[in-house]
Amino acid sequence: MKTWLAVALMAGGLGMATMAQADGQALAVEPDYLAPPASLAPGRVQAMQQRLLDWPGLARYREDNARLPPREPGRVVFYGDSITDGWGRIPGTTFFPGLPYVNRGISGQTTAQMLVRFRQDVIALHPEVVVILAGTNDIAGNTGPATLEMIGDNLRSMTQLAQANGIRVVLASVLPASAYPWRPGHQPATKIRALNAWIAQYARESGAVYLDYHGALANAEGGLDEKWAADGVHPTPAGYAVMAPLARQAIDLALEAE
Repeated sequence: MKTWLAVALMAGGLGMATMAQADGQALAVEPDYLAPPASLAPGRVQAMQQRLLDWPGLARYREDNARLPPREPGRVVFYGDSITDGWGRIPGTTFFPGLPYVNRGISGQTTAQMLVRFRQDVIALHPEVVVILAGTNDIAGNTGPATLEMIGDNLRSMTQLAQANGIRVVLASVLPASAYPWRPGHQPATKIRALNAWIAQYARESGAVYLDYHGALANAEGGLDEKWAADGVHPTPAGYAVMAPLARQAIDLALEAE
């Protein structure tokens, strides 16, 4: 299909006049097909090109990981998407000052992307505990359609990888959401409740600790009130203030487990 996106994906987003076909022959491409429509913001184009070059986000924390000491008593990795990524990075929030807690969230990621980088950004850091918070972007379809079974498979795989490497696991519930600003028309509340029920059950079966953010933050519609998340998805400082002690309690439980 001759669209700017198809060509940009195959050509790596570079301003090339030709590209190689699978059989090695060259196919001429009109320059117009390489130019994204004016309605697409340059930042969005850059994000698409970056995803093509590094779909799981392996480059994001590579240098930060190299600067960490190989091991540290009490190290905990918080692993997730934008909700984790924003913790301590947005004004008015702090990320567990004085504690050896490591933030390895990447905005927009799905569980499939997180599974790919799990060895680099979790196992290789030798934490005592990993706190996994993920799934809402899968429900939103950020990297394509995903069933609850697919999300569960990825969470199960991350849990098994961690436990096989002596890392204790905290599985967090997906935060409430009744709508996604970037996916008009989606009504995710019911799917989030169903996924959280699975996560809670799997935590019991696998010996992980279940961290229930949803129960502490959800309103009657299964969403987030504005005081907890101004856009209905990403926590405000007040929202993170509710989450922090719940996370600490779950981590303490995981460390106490035999």
